[in-house]
Amino acid sequence: MCGIVGVAGDFTREECLEIVRKMNDRIAHRGPDDEGVWAEDGFGFGMRRLSIIDLAGGHQPMWDESAGLGVVFNGEVYNYRELRRRMESDGVGPWATMSDTEVVLRGLAHAGEAAIQSWNGMFGVAAWDARRKSLTLIRDRMGVKPLYYFYDGRTLLFASEVKALLASGLVPRRVNRQAAWDYLTFRYVPGSESIWEGVRKLQPGHLLRFPQGGPPEEVCYWQTDVVASPQEEGRSEEEAEREFTSLLLDAVELRLVASDVPVGVFLSGGLDSSAIAAAAVELGHKDFHTFTVGFEEGGEFSELRFARQMADHVGARFHEVVVDQRQFLEMLPEVVVGADEPLADLTLVPLLAVSRLAREHVKVVLSGEGSDEVLAGYNLDESERMWAGVRRLQRIPRPVLTTGAALSRLALPERFQRRAERLSTVPLAEWNLASRPHITRYFGQPDKESLWPGVALEDSERILDAQYRAARSADPLQQLLSVYQKSWLVEDLLMKADKMSMAASLEARTPFLDYRLVEWANRQPNRVKVRQTGLRKYRTKEVLRRFCAKRVPAEILTRPKQGFPVPAYRWLRNGLQGWAQDTLLGPSSRTREVFDEGQVRRLLADSREGLGDTPHRVWILLVLELWLRAWDARLASE
Repeated sequence: MCGIVGVAGDFTREECLEIVRKMNDRIAHRGPDDEGVWAEDGFGFGMRRLSIIDLAGGHQPMWDESAGLGVVFNGEVYNYRELRRRMESDGVGPWATMSDTEVVLRGLAHAGEAAIQSWNGMFGVAAWDARRKSLTLIRDRMGVKPLYYFYDGRTLLFASEVKALLASGLVPRRVNRQAAWDYLTFRYVPGSESIWEGVRKLQPGHLLRFPQGGPPEEVCYWQTDVVASPQEEGRSEEEAEREFTSLLLDAVELRLVASDVPVGVFLSGGLDSSAIAAAAVELGHKDFHTFTVGFEEGGEFSELRFARQMADHVGARFHEVVVDQRQFLEMLPEVVVGADEPLADLTLVPLLAVSRLAREHVKVVLSGEGSDEVLAGYNLDESERMWAGVRRLQRIPRPVLTTGAALSRLALPERFQRRAERLSTVPLAEWNLASRPHITRYFGQPDKESLWPGVALEDSERILDAQYRAARSADPLQQLLSVYQKSWLVEDLLMKADKMSMAASLEARTPFLDYRLVEWANRQPNRVKVRQTGLRKYRTKEVLRRFCAKRVPAEILTRPKQGFPVPAYRWLRNGLQGWAQDTLLGPSSRTREVFDEGQVRRLLADSREGLGDTPHRVWILLVLELWLRAWDARLASE
């Protein structure tokens, strides 16, 4: 695990080295064990290393002199040993290290971009062809590792974190107003743009080619959408369970053995992390460390009891940290800077706390991110129940639906009876285009126009509309999962996991996002993920529940999904009212320069009463305000 940086442009070798060193120093937290830089006229790159594989021999940048190719590499390719054996059988060698970095380098040198298809891992890669003077940037399939770049027509910069780009001194610090506008809706900055003008995110499953003279070109090499096949539909539950079990156990095993240092587990006491801990034990990994975080309030804000129960069940070493309101506020400015962009997911704070706890014992942890987005968690049982009802409705001949008497005999809820005729004409493949379901949606277009007077930018719904229209499946559940996998998962869950774990110099690995498991799950019929268990009852993550039924205590298996609630919304009514008002409306406020004061005061007042989603909206504004101060930035009105 590392952080990577680089520059290409009209600079001397010495200038490139100076730029790269500034960028590298800014992300020392990503790799405190080692650093390396290399430059020539017109190009330079560097890395910070957290030594995990081949502790002595994995120094970067790494070169294949015969091919004139050099790489810097952030992440892990878990199947590197298998890939090395394949290349050795093809006559590739001799080898200088035992690292996965050399496997990445040799693969690109001998197979070119086709080598990427064989990598199973999380990665951000920069490959420099010194003979052709061309650069290739590569981001992993699911977007577990971030990779940013800036191009102004002459100079290209890239880095694992935005703060490294800013440290170069070559990126103008102008806030991207459209990105800020979209942030107000989603609580994160969506899509390929960033909060800074000119800074972009290389999208998951994409590579960027930057030939001599430019311009850069982004190319998609993999996408998460997979259309289910008829063969999958006919498989039994037992067959699906066997396939899933094999895939999950192998994904966990790869992430455990691809390390020369101890590996632990983030254990929440929920289904996902418990499944990973159980899998680790089944694979023979005993007496490992688990790490859990809770809040001082306890109750719904702490799963410590369940996590401890699961740790005892598998015989793991249990470690916990408890966060209170004072610690939360003290850490908040730090996580705002660590996240790079405004990200109003308040679990950033406990995630940083538990990452620091874990780093006292291990360098690598496994975590359960991605299970809900791949295996249909959250409240998707309710969605599938609704869609199943519409499917049944649409199988009724149209003439039957034209009479009220016929509708009453269907025994549908009254609200469905009123809508039945209209719903019968809406193809399920187009169902999501109207409502564009999403996990987060706070400020709508009219809300933002009132909050930010004189500014009317593109509607943020355009992003979801485009993603739903691009979904390849005709099934609404799989369409929704596809959108979640490309948006919320990448820009919120995975972004916070990378930034907070790396802020503690800790590597987090995500078995549920093994691309083979994702492809398999996306091909499965809905019943493998959301199963009907009664007349109007459905159950989420069915195949995972079948896996856990044999491995996890019944109390954990049957308890309702809790998520990761943070008491910060409650604190706005009890203890933080004055702080919130001073932050948003005091003399130092930067959002006050552009946001309507009356609107902000109303939001603050409503949040004190806990009305609707106003506490969430206030925290979105608070995080934006703290971000603007941390980066000495302002929201221009024009």
